[in-house]
Amino acid sequence: MLLNTDAEVERSRALISGYKNGTNSMTSELWHAKKVLDSTLHPDTGTPVFLPLRMSSYVLSNLVVTLGMLTPNLGTAGTLFWQIANQSLNVAVNTANANKSTPLTTQQLITNYTLAVSASCSVALGLNALVPRLKSITPSTRVILGRLVPFAAVVSAGVVNVGLMRSEEIKRGISVFDAETGEELGTSKSAAKYAVGETALSRVFNATPIMAVPPLILVKLQQMNFLKNKGNFRLSMVNLGLITFTSFIALPFALAAFPQRRTIEVTKLEESFLGLKNKAGHEVSKVEFNRGM
Repeated sequence: MLLNTDAEVERSRALISGYKNGTNSMTSELWHAKKVLDSTLHPDTGTPVFLPLRMSSYVLSNLVVTLGMLTPNLGTAGTLFWQIANQSLNVAVNTANANKSTPLTTQQLITNYTLAVSASCSVALGLNALVPRLKSITPSTRVILGRLVPFAAVVSAGVVNVGLMRSEEIKRGISVFDAETGEELGTSKSAAKYAVGETALSRVFNATPIMAVPPLILVKLQQMNFLKNKGNFRLSMVNLGLITFTSFIALPFALAAFPQRRTIEVTKLEESFLGLKNKAGHEVSKVEFNRGM
């Protein structure tokens, strides 16, 4: 889905529109058109998401910063640089793929970005300073813990990042729609909590294998002749390969953990939604909302 052209997107729009109007039948081509639109357009605005911030580009966009964060023996300056770079990219991705019914102001965006970066750098630098002082553990264990510092920083700050960049959704609620007719019913803070919480969890599901598996494998490989006392180039190439392989496996599972178009029982929302009737005269039992990515 990374290489979809504008012409293909417009052609897919026409196919889906034709199906909704009853002029097209269900075909494999129609399913492909739906996939094109789902992976390219924001579900709230209907406009294309900036290409580097789409989920089809997520692995490639994150590859450089992930490699930077997982480079062995980073100093303070290197740790700060790569944590700031990672959180900057996370802010861009979270903002581009968030529910758009309650957008952040520029001031809120700057404030939340600063808090997210501060959290990431604090965890990374704090753990980097703490691990060498752990005298009760073996040197090999200390090396492993040191390699897992980026994992702790990315997971904790990633959850904070999602929460901060989508804080307005929790404060003001997001738009919910009747699952039967599609009509908008209002805004719900309860739905927003599901949306933001599940998105934060999906980030954890994605980051955990990527930030934990490659550094642990690299520690073992460095003890073997293949990498022992070898140059930085070979080490970097092996690290890049491990990260790339793990990233392409982890991302589909993380995205599939929760559906983007979420459906929940109306009883899980505020009391004001109980007993509502839709245009068809039926009592609303389930609602839909855009969880965001």
